[in-house]
Amino acid sequence: MKQEEVLTHFRETSALLEGHFLLSSGLHSDRYLQCAKVLMYPDRAAALCKALAQKVVDTIGKNRIDYVVSPAMGGVVVGYEMARQLGVPGMFTERENGEFTLRRGFELPTGARVVMSEDIVTTGKSSKECIAAIKAAGGEVIAATCLIDRSNGTADVGVPLISLMQMDVKTYNPDDLPPELASTPAVKPGSRNIA
Repeated sequence: MKQEEVLTHFRETSALLEGHFLLSSGLHSDRYLQCAKVLMYPDRAAALCKALAQKVVDTIGKNRIDYVVSPAMGGVVVGYEMARQLGVPGMFTERENGEFTLRRGFELPTGARVVMSEDIVTTGKSSKECIAAIKAAGGEVIAATCLIDRSNGTADVGVPLISLMQMDVKTYNPDDLPPELASTPAVKPGSRNIA
């Protein structure tokens, strides 16, 4: 799937937002991708994840993957659909006492080869937290995936990161906002609670 096709899915579902946004990383941005809005359409979720799953297979091979694990909340739909497309079981981590962990009876066999999948990567913080939880549960993370890599390839999650699309979306520290953002209140559209 070409990058313009990916963006078309986001534009047609009003999932590409413009304004002043406070990201879960604490950084500010003038654009925000609300994956939940594009993923609410099963046909679009299937098409996007099918293309991403093909990139994973082309990069690391299908027979090397035992499980897909995603971080809740943003990664649940992507993780489920990636697992379905790859033909392996999928599960998700949840926050407990502020840290990701496997719950609901989910278990990974020691040494299970895992692909961590989520919707968006900006700084890689959630990915790294999810990867740490997978390792703590005994899994071996062989790659991470996301639909959109907002870091344009600069985020380091500690394993190869395979994205359907990379974007160069500028982010700003709170004390270094351009005038057009500084003059408008920030909206917190993400799923992580920011203090």
